[in-house]
Amino acid sequence: MVETDPGPKRPHNCDVKTEHLNGPGAKNYELGVVPPLKTKVDPEKGSNSEKADFERAIELTGYGRFHYLLLAVCGLVSTSEEMDVISMSFILPSAQCDLDLTTQTKGWLNSIIFIGMMFGAYAWGSIADTLGRKRVLIAISVVNALAIVASSFTQNYELFMLFRFINGAALGGSGPVIWSYFAEFQPKKKRGAMLSFMAAFWTLGNLFVAGLAWVIIPSGIGVTTGAFVYNSWRIFLLVMSLPSFLVAALLFLLPESPKFLISTGRHDEALEVFKGIYMMNTGRSKEEYPVQQILMDVPAHVKPEKEIKDVKEPKSKVRRMLSDIIEHSKQLFVPPILKFTSISITINFTFHIGYYGLMMWFPEMFNRFDEWARAHDNAEADVCQVTRYVTQLGTHSAESACDAHISSDVFMDSLITVAAAIPSNIFAVLGMDRLGRKFFLVFATFSAGLCSAAMYFVYNKTNNLIVSAIFSSVISCGNASLDCLITEVFPTNLRATGVAVSMVAARLGGIIGNVVIATLLDTYCPAPTFIVAALLAGGGLMCLMLPNTTRQALT
Repeated sequence: MVETDPGPKRPHNCDVKTEHLNGPGAKNYELGVVPPLKTKVDPEKGSNSEKADFERAIELTGYGRFHYLLLAVCGLVSTSEEMDVISMSFILPSAQCDLDLTTQTKGWLNSIIFIGMMFGAYAWGSIADTLGRKRVLIAISVVNALAIVASSFTQNYELFMLFRFINGAALGGSGPVIWSYFAEFQPKKKRGAMLSFMAAFWTLGNLFVAGLAWVIIPSGIGVTTGAFVYNSWRIFLLVMSLPSFLVAALLFLLPESPKFLISTGRHDEALEVFKGIYMMNTGRSKEEYPVQQILMDVPAHVKPEKEIKDVKEPKSKVRRMLSDIIEHSKQLFVPPILKFTSISITINFTFHIGYYGLMMWFPEMFNRFDEWARAHDNAEADVCQVTRYVTQLGTHSAESACDAHISSDVFMDSLITVAAAIPSNIFAVLGMDRLGRKFFLVFATFSAGLCSAAMYFVYNKTNNLIVSAIFSSVISCGNASLDCLITEVFPTNLRATGVAVSMVAARLGGIIGNVVIATLLDTYCPAPTFIVAALLAGGGLMCLMLPNTTRQALT
């Protein structure tokens, strides 16, 4: 507590605890000068131009070149992540002969990256809440790129699975960390729109993958020397590694998250970051930035990092990091954060069963419909009839010779499907801060659920393409709103860990979606579409139990 006589100024690095006068349950942590007793501090604007909390400090930096550079780099991270995940759905039909794949082994190849992401999401997210966002993102990008390159050279199924697992373990940290990092540079008035804008880069990733697959895989380029084969789908996979190498280099141009620095008591560093952003956005010198002291608001239920470390200071950096990871994890599963954690886990699990469970099987289904149309002169048939033909009499039957040829129409259909998400992404960017996260999530999950159920009733290639395109469009809206909501609902010192735990649930949903759909599609065809429909609609409704984060300050 502050003494009755405030006395002289404290040393510059002394953190002073003062009562937060605008909220009974919160505290202010201020660096620098001890304020006079009873000095009121507006948490939004600060008491004068020299003091400001995060929201006011980031607002005073302006909005300009720095934020657009940040969007480009973070967007490329998001694009790279989606390219790596979705690329497998284009590789599977081409690799089935080289790797001797069945429908079930295809399902596991689709799933292995999510298994890796489950392990990686929690580990990287926890480390990012301890060591910082930027360093972790650079490490993730390098590991990811090297794993993709290695997988392109493998010649058997088992090694390919291993490197895809490592690829997934790296990617698992990319999602939770990049969303936390990007959000922590955004003023609250623009955060929803900009997070939606970054979600649109997932659609760009899908477009790039579909376009590159269309150009590279059917081309037949490659080298075959004895037992070593490096054909077109492997070259396509090698190209998928390039964005990760580029991202690792570009991240060196960006600073650490100021929100993270403030939450860990590194106020001087945070202030320098704000000054650098101000200089880049306005073209003025750092000395003209009006803020000289940073205030930090900490909710009553969150123990500040400094207090946590004062309880028991581990001797080594590794032990300190592990201690922080354990502490962050514990806080996620105690009230009131427990409610946010459990709802976030449930929504992500159900949503991604549908998102990845169907999206990653679209190219395979396009290929099956194309095979049926060629064999039956474009005769009408539903998805179950097509599946029975392909698995019993077609290229997936035990008696048939392996045929890795894929019509260019399959890649064009895939390109149209992912391009259908562009208008909905624009709608999300324009409306996210007006209509709110919950509106978009409920609308998207119900619409996607209807599309999933409708897939059972399609009876030709064109119907299949239309329903798939609508599903892709509405589910991308839901993805943008879910990313916004989950990123914003957790407090700063738990954000990357909280998003990471949610991503673990999302990856588990991706695994179950792929394995279950692979199994049921060939054995009990009607089930997958209706199961996904129910899970999407039910999971979306749970977001109504979360607090409204639209245009609200980050905790």
